[in-house]
Amino acid sequence: MMPITALIIDNEQLARDELKYLLDATGDVDILAEGSNGFEAVDLIQTHHPDLVFLDVQMPGLDGFAVIKKLLDKKSTVPMPQIIFATAFDQYAVRAFDVNAIDYLLKPFDRARVLQALDRARQRMHKQQQSAEATQEQLPPASSITADPRLDALLRLLEQQKLPARPQNGKIVLQTQNRLLLSDQRDICFASVEEGVISVVTPALEGQSKCRTLEELVELLDPAIFWRAHRSFVVNINHIKEVVPWFKSSYQLRMDDRKQTEIPVSRTQTRRLRELFKL
Repeated sequence: MMPITALIIDNEQLARDELKYLLDATGDVDILAEGSNGFEAVDLIQTHHPDLVFLDVQMPGLDGFAVIKKLLDKKSTVPMPQIIFATAFDQYAVRAFDVNAIDYLLKPFDRARVLQALDRARQRMHKQQQSAEATQEQLPPASSITADPRLDALLRLLEQQKLPARPQNGKIVLQTQNRLLLSDQRDICFASVEEGVISVVTPALEGQSKCRTLEELVELLDPAIFWRAHRSFVVNINHIKEVVPWFKSSYQLRMDDRKQTEIPVSRTQTRRLRELFKL
């Protein structure tokens, strides 16, 4: 099986490193280049003609959607690769992707989800090849390769309703016994999910969130202080009491709640931890 050629476009170096680590581990993805903004994305796609592009949605200047618009420009001679979007818990964008069956990855990246997206990309490329062979025609020249119509539909949907801004402050509703309490975000130590139940812990109390998923809760939290240290945990970096070295170069976080809860840091988030605290 020929390796898939790919580009990684993300304005965060740590995110690029995490994704490259996961893709390198598959053994059949050839990362041709990396870019940090939308302008680089267009140039790199024009230069390398990759099979697949991992494209960050939220980038300064030219975002991921603007990159697609440029590639869909009728004057463009850039062949349209397979696109897998990356997004940091933008609920509206995620719903838009789901509606149009467009592949996307949530940050922090999950190995199983990355593999699933790769499999889907392979299947689409295989179908395109089969279709060409069935009609006994050669693939059209790069200048006439058209985009997946789902990308057009996605862009039209996003044009109709602009992405809402993520709230930076505000209170979070917690249910404890039969009471609904309001907690300031800055007081939250961490949140966790287990068997579909979202628990939120502060120094004074522990309650449950009405959010259906941890991603939904993250949408309500200030990204400047809340960090997804593990797939099952979101922590307030101002409530980390101690970073505890663990086995095989991993770490745990000891929080300042009453139980001094220890929270694991996933392998893909270890780099971010070291960057955060200059370890």
